[in-house]
Amino acid sequence: MSKKVFILSSSPRRGGNSDTLCDEFMRGAVEAGNEVEKIFLGDKTVNYCTGCSVCSQYKKPCPQKDDAAEIISKMLAADVIVLGTPVYFYAMSAQLKTMLDRCCGPYTEMTNKEFYFLAAAAEGDEGRPLLEHVFDNLMGFIDCLENPVVKGKILATGVWHVGEIKGNPALQEAYEMGKKIF
Repeated sequence: MSKKVFILSSSPRRGGNSDTLCDEFMRGAVEAGNEVEKIFLGDKTVNYCTGCSVCSQYKKPCPQKDDAAEIISKMLAADVIVLGTPVYFYAMSAQLKTMLDRCCGPYTEMTNKEFYFLAAAAEGDEGRPLLEHVFDNLMGFIDCLENPVVKGKILATGVWHVGEIKGNPALQEAYEMGKKIF
């Protein structure tokens, strides 16, 4: 049975290393017969959460007029959510953090989702223990959800400039991981 897969690529560079990981994951998930949608966060306008509590306390739509509501609705409709990010100072990108912060009100509706984390870092494999903090960082969001299942994590190391991921084994790993979704 196919699944609805939603990929959120937070690279600030279209075709950047983490965005390319997302593309490979998507290729595998599509080949496996899933319904897949990828949003490149750089194409969207997502403002910071202002902490107004309209969404959480009053259960009303966020008063901000940006693309966050559209993205959240896609997250809520998906069976599988893939979060792709470059690693900045051992954490997720500001773009992804800003988007996840906007899930403050509807996060309680984000139940029984499968998650995959894709990350790319400039530092080489010798920095892997510190680089993997990006996954702890992403777990800060996941741990607030009801019955989430983290199905996979990929960290591509030693890739900084656009295209350096070419030939990196993480690309094949992302493709194979996407292909296993059904």
